[in-house]
Parts: sequence; structure tokens; C-alpha cells
Amino acid sequence: MDQTNPLSQARRQFLKTSGMGLGVTALGSLLPQNAIAQTNKAPHAKHVIFLFMAGAPSLVDLFDYKPDLEKQFKKPLPESISQGQRVTAMTRGKEQLVVPSMFKFNRSGENGLWMSELLPHLSKQSDHLCILKSLNTNAINHDPAKTFVCTGSELPGKASMGAWLSYGLGAINKDLPDFIVLNSAFWTGGTRNVQGLYSRLWGSGFLPSKYQGVAFQTNGDPVLFLSNPKGVASDVRRRMLDAAGELNRKHMAEIGDHEIETTISQQEMAFRMQTSVPELTDLSQESKETLEAYGPEVSKNGSFARNCLLARRMVERGVRFIQLFHRGWDHHSILPKQLRGQAYDVDQASAALIQDLDQRGLLDDTLIVFAGEFGRTVYGQGKLARDDYGRDHHPRCFSGWLAGGGIKGGISYGKTDDFSYNVAENPVAVRDLHATLLHQLGIDYQKLSFPFQGLDQKLTGVEPARVVTEILS
Repeated sequence: MDQTNPLSQARRQFLKTSGMGLGVTALGSLLPQNAIAQTNKAPHAKHVIFLFMAGAPSLVDLFDYKPDLEKQFKKPLPESISQGQRVTAMTRGKEQLVVPSMFKFNRSGENGLWMSELLPHLSKQSDHLCILKSLNTNAINHDPAKTFVCTGSELPGKASMGAWLSYGLGAINKDLPDFIVLNSAFWTGGTRNVQGLYSRLWGSGFLPSKYQGVAFQTNGDPVLFLSNPKGVASDVRRRMLDAAGELNRKHMAEIGDHEIETTISQQEMAFRMQTSVPELTDLSQESKETLEAYGPEVSKNGSFARNCLLARRMVERGVRFIQLFHRGWDHHSILPKQLRGQAYDVDQASAALIQDLDQRGLLDDTLIVFAGEFGRTVYGQGKLARDDYGRDHHPRCFSGWLAGGGIKGGISYGKTDDFSYNVAENPVAVRDLHATLLHQLGIDYQKLSFPFQGLDQKLTGVEPARVVTEILS
């Protein structure tokens, strides 16, 4: 074999990467995306805003009203309810004593949905909400549970939700990424037990890297190295990019590595983003009424409120998937104090996001998802006082909500038992949530796949999943 022949080198590169499982990744990147996108009838939604509450909000203190628990205060959780289920090391060997919520609940909306007093603004949008009370998962620790919600697998290395959608549906706006990540830098209540976030939660995994999420920064340039270096004018940057592109295309022809194509396209995207991102993040043209609707924290860079407003602006500009991470929900102690702060951060802003999208005619084709990685137990931790308690991790059931994007509003779906400990009716596994999300975007979750390591990989994995058709309008 001629060692200097570019074609021979390309064949060797193909054989080498195929043996490592990367060859099929390169081939998969050539699949026609519209063939995947057109697996269903016309989609109900074009965009997703996933409000991810990292650390796990307490369902019994926010959405799952259980007034009869007052009679059970500091009584042991019945074995008929716990059924010997797995607990964390923080609970193992300790008595599981019931602690009811100290917060009042009120009915809201036409159908009288029960919601905590901590969510007065969101309660006013309850006619848009579908509250899921029967979400459940397997992981009992934060890292695998967050990884599972974001990628469909507890093990690192799989493609994230936004990457799957970017791969399956392609771009709407050529001047902004398909998938953008916003991480809240400010939180009022969650100053303890703040869980880490890792780029693999919005990574592309085995998919070509061009589908990974782009994380915006809270300080300086929204995207690293977006600005030209001092002394480098835009026309100079353009010539440098053209020269680098020419070299990269020559290298691509020689070795056949499709990640080089990704490099070229991402460099071009970065150049266009030098104009599109500053315009996107400039809120000076927003009205006083709009800014006030999102609350006083909207003026702070990196706040959840500001990120919600940015998410609306991204939807207007055609971004496919926006994921907001808000940390600080891991309340093993002093839950009432910390939960008040967390609710303050997200209540007004998430309500304003719904209202803002609705007023602009964007809510119908934008699916908003609000959820953590699992729930929190009805039994307490810490002091176990009525106004000072904590709660442990609980994967058996947790609550979240959906709005817009073809979802029925003003309803709750699923029920828990009297102790908010087990799902009693209409379970919704995380895989079901993923399948429903894909369905609303016009994708058959069983057909959206990518060959890797001898398996047709899917966001929903190999275990059974279902579209929760009962909540669809």
C-alpha cells in the first residue's frame, strides 16, 4: 500500500476509527435529517425550554397537597408504605419520621389546581400548566439522576436531549446555535448543598460534536473568545477564518474525519455569533413592563429571571432547545428558609416566561418543562420541627409541570399515595417524559436513533417508554 497516497491514508483512518466505534458516528452524521424529522404528522412544538431544577425540589411542599399528613407529624412512616425501599446513606439505619409541609396550599385557575403559597405568580398561570405528580426514576443520588434526566442514561457519555433534537431536526436559525445552555449564577435560598454541573449534561456524546449545547457565560463575553483579540479587526478575522477553512478542507479530503467538517461549520458559526449574540443579549429594547414582569432579579447577569427573558428572546430568534439550570434545591436541612429563597428565584420569572410567550403568540409552539432529577421524602431530616426540617432524596415519585407546545393546561396528571411516597395512579417515568417531548416536536422516539458500539442508541434507551397521550391537547 502506498503510504503517501491520500486515499490510502483515508482508508487507514476509516478502518482505525471504525474499530474504535467512531466510524459509525461519522457515517451517522451523513444521514438525512429531514427523514428523521418527518416521522410524525406536523409537530405541535418547534422549541423547548427546559427549566431544570438541579438538586430536586420538594413535591410535598410545592405541588403535592397532603393535608391529612398533619395527623402524622413525627410518626414513623408505615412499613406498608416504605416497603423496604432503598434509601440513601443519610437515612439508612435511622427512623423515618413524617414531617408535613409547613406551607399553605391554595386552589388556583378554573380547575382549582392545588399549589403552594410559595408560588403566587405561577399560580396565576395555572390554566396553562399540566402538573405531573407521578414522575419517577431509578437513581437515588444526584449525579446519575441528573445525567439520566438530561441524557436518558445514568452513565456518562450519552447524547443530551438538546443534542438529540439538534441532530434530529436541524437548525432554524443559522446565526445562533440550535442548543443553548444557561446556568443561573445567583440564587437566594440555595446556599448549601449546591450540586455540581458538568458539560456532559449538555454534551453530544456519541453524536457529532456540532450538536452539543453552547453554554453562555454569566460574566464577560456570553460565549468564550467571542470578541476579537485587541488589534484584530473583523476583516482580518474573516481572512484568518478563510485561510483556516481552506487548510481544514484539505485535511478533510486527506483523512476523511468528519469532525473536521464540524470544526469548519462551528468556526463559521462563531464568526456569525459575533453579531447575533450581542444583539440577543442586549435587553435595552425590552419594555419597562416586560422587565418588571420578570421581577427585580432580571437586572442581574446570570440570574434565573434574566435567563428566562433570554430564553424567550432565543425562541423568537429560532433557537431549538434552551436549557436553564437552577441549582440549590438540595434541602436536607432548614428547608423552609431555603425553599422560600428558591421559590422567590423561579416563581415570578417562570410565570412571566409563560405569559410573555403567550402574549407574543409563541407559547403554542414552545414546550416549557419544569422538573428536577428526583423528589424529596415525606419523612424529615434535621431538627424535625414544624418550621425547620429537611428532606432526603426520593426517586419513587416527584412533581414537575409542562406548559405550551400542545399540552393540556389547567390539569394535574398522576397521583401519589397518602404519604406522597409511591405513585398510586398514572406513573410517568423519565423515559416517558422524553418520549412525549420528542412526540410533540414531531419525532417518533422509537425511530430517532444513532448507531454506536453495535447498538441503535436512543434517547429513551432500550427499556419500554410511552407517549403520555392523556396530557396532549
